Formats: sequence, C-alpha cells, structure tokens
Amino acid sequence: MTELNQVKVQVLLDIINSSAHQAIAEYNKTGHGVPGIDAGTLHPLDFATNTLALRKAIRLLEGACEQLNTILAPPQHTAYNFVNNFNWACIDVALQSRIADVLDKHPQGLSVDALANAVDLDKAKIARVLRVLALRGCFKEVKRDVFANTRLSLVLKSKSNVAAYIQRHRDFAKYATVLHETMTDRDFARSSEVDKTPRAFALRKEGKDDKFWEMDDEARDIFHRSMAGYSEIQSCSAVLHHYPWDSVSSVVDVGSGTGAMSIPLAKMFPHLRITNQDLPEALELSRNTWEKNAPEALLGGHIEFVPLNFLEESPVVGKDVYYLRSIIHDWPDNESMVILHNIRKVMAPNSRVLIHECVLLRPFEEPDVGAYEFSKAPEHTLLNFGSHTPHHLDMVMWLCFNGKERTLNEIKNIAASAGLALTQTYDLVGTMLLEFQIAQD
Repeated sequence: MTELNQVKVQVLLDIINSSAHQAIAEYNKTGHGVPGIDAGTLHPLDFATNTLALRKAIRLLEGACEQLNTILAPPQHTAYNFVNNFNWACIDVALQSRIADVLDKHPQGLSVDALANAVDLDKAKIARVLRVLALRGCFKEVKRDVFANTRLSLVLKSKSNVAAYIQRHRDFAKYATVLHETMTDRDFARSSEVDKTPRAFALRKEGKDDKFWEMDDEARDIFHRSMAGYSEIQSCSAVLHHYPWDSVSSVVDVGSGTGAMSIPLAKMFPHLRITNQDLPEALELSRNTWEKNAPEALLGGHIEFVPLNFLEESPVVGKDVYYLRSIIHDWPDNESMVILHNIRKVMAPNSRVLIHECVLLRPFEEPDVGAYEFSKAPEHTLLNFGSHTPHHLDMVMWLCFNGKERTLNEIKNIAASAGLALTQTYDLVGTMLLEFQIAQD
C-alpha cells in the first residue's frame, strides 16, 4: 500500500508538470508570454472568450496541487486550512473602499498614509488587510508601506463585473452561518420550497423580508452586472466557439438578463435572429445595455425583446434554439420541470434546448453517465478534477434559492419529465452545455 501511495504522488507530480507546461504553451501562443504574479496590467488571455485549452490545463493543475497537499500534509494542518481563511473578508474591505480604483491612478504605488486618507480608513488596519492579500498576489507592496495594483487586484475595480459578483459573497457568508440551524428547524429542515432557504432564515432573524427578486433599480443593475461577472469568471463565452451556431437561424435567450450571452452571440453571428426574454424590468435594462454595447445589432432588425415569466408562460413559438444559462440551478426540481415544460410546449420538431450549467460528478454515479462526453479526470485524481468550485456553487444555490447544481442524470430526469431527451454534451470547463431535443415516443 505504501508503494501504491507513492505511485499516486508521482502521478500527481507528473500531472502538475504537464499541465503547467500546457498552460505556459497557451500563454506563449499569444506572443506576450507568461504573466508575472506582480504584473500591473492584464494579460490578453485574461478576458479572452476562447481559452478552453488553458482552462483545462488550470483545472488539472489546481486539482492536482490541492490533492498533493492533502496527501502529504498532516490532516490537522489541512482541516484547519479549511476554515483558516479570511481572504474573503479582506477582499470585501478592498471592494467596499474601492482601493483598486484609488491605486489605479498611481501605477508606481501609493503610500499607505495617502491611501488611508483617500478611502477614509485607519492606515495600520488597511496595511494589514493589503498584506494579507499581497501574500496571494492581490496588490503588492513595492516598498515599505507603499502599495500598488497587480493583475489580480485590477479585477476588483468598481466598474468590474467580476467585482460585482465577488462582492455578493459577503451576503452568502451571512446565510451560511445559519445553515445548521435551517437543517434542524422544524419548518425549514425538510423543505425545498423557495421561501424556506438559509437566506430567508437569516433575514427573518434580522426582522427583514426575503424578497430576492424584488429590487430597486440600483440593486437590479448590480445583480445583472454580477451575473455578467459570473459569466466572465466561469468563461461561459466558450459556448460561442464550441457550439455550431452557423447551423442555427433563431435563438431565444430564456432569462436573458442584460444580454451577457446574447450580445456577444449577435456580434459573432450576425445572421442570428435573437429573442431576449425576461421580466419587464430586466428587459428595460437589457435594451439600454444593447443600445450602449451593440447598437449596430439593433439596427439590423434581428433582435427583439419579449417579456416573459418562465414559471407562468411559454417563450416565443417555434425557434431553433432555446438557451438557458444558469437558470435551472436557481430552482428546486418542481419549478425546473415547469420551466422546461413551458418551453417544450412551443418547440418545433427540430428545436433544441441548450442548458448551460455546472454539472456535478459523484462517486458511484448511475452507469449510463459514461455514455456521454465528459472529460475524464486522470487516474488518481479526485472527482471534478479535484475542483471544489461546482460544489461550492451548489452551496450558493442552496443558501439563496433552495436550488442546486445537478448531476447529468438529475438534469436528464428533469428534462425527461418535460418530454426532452439529451442529444449532446460539451465540456466547457466549470460549466457544461447540454443539448436536448423533443423525445421520440
């Protein structure tokens, strides 16, 4: 057994070496080389829309490194590391005080005295926060008590969609603190209803109502920016490059938000007729975003905006593709079935439904999962390539909505209840694109 364990360690070392070299090769293809940890500018690949090869390499690298540490470190060390992490709190300080925005005006660095005056915080405390983050390459101390931005801290600027999504995690942490209470509470413990979430429990303890979808204009704008940020974090734009859009004529973006998917889709494939469908308030923001970011697409007459409550209504009739990104995971099974059933009612014989979500892998999964095109993690690495991101997103869905990320078979079963059959899968790293058509009798 000892020899076998040593073999496993060597396999992980080989994976780390090979995946790191693959990532290096992807950076070198750009002509800009590998980014430095203290670089003060973004790399051309950082927000590129087609980085699937790089992301596959990083998925292996992250998983193998974490698994190697778990094997070689004493268990008490690793268990303590699970909770000994206040990076999130320090990031929240940086976001709320807009430190990255201030430092952006001083690329050579700014003294902690001047920075503290600019953001109205105590200089000793702000220095402690920045030094915690600098240990991970987020901000850098260029000389004693002088700080500057790095490539990593630049995504924390206030106009960044990524920053909008990260900042929402402050609330997630609050909901997580009552998780065990909700699992033992008489009314919440065995409920999957949308009004019996840890979020609702935490807000009721504060004497507040849980009305997640009732937002003022400012909150709605932040929410939709955060959804665009989630798309950037997960590199959801890979779907633009890895699905055969050339063979499609019409697309309905169901729950389209402000067009995080449909705007780049229209720019890359101008022949498409695209229908944006969401609640009226979201479509008002969407029109403004289209007018600002893709006015030429609107002039062509290929873009329309049609209000939709997908729990109560069906989308427009007879389109080629009905695309749902990060929709089904927001809802418990019953509501998810309703959404898909409402789409099924208006599909043409050759219409397709595209569900773009995280997909969980579990040990001892149902046998027919292997019949589909999952990218397999190498031998001796953990499920999901050792990545905890899909399961942490599953926790976010639970905390906020009593929704969940699902396994492939769970999604297939929900779709089957609406008369849909899985025809193709696309591994986009972090998320998967699942194509469904009308099931044949």
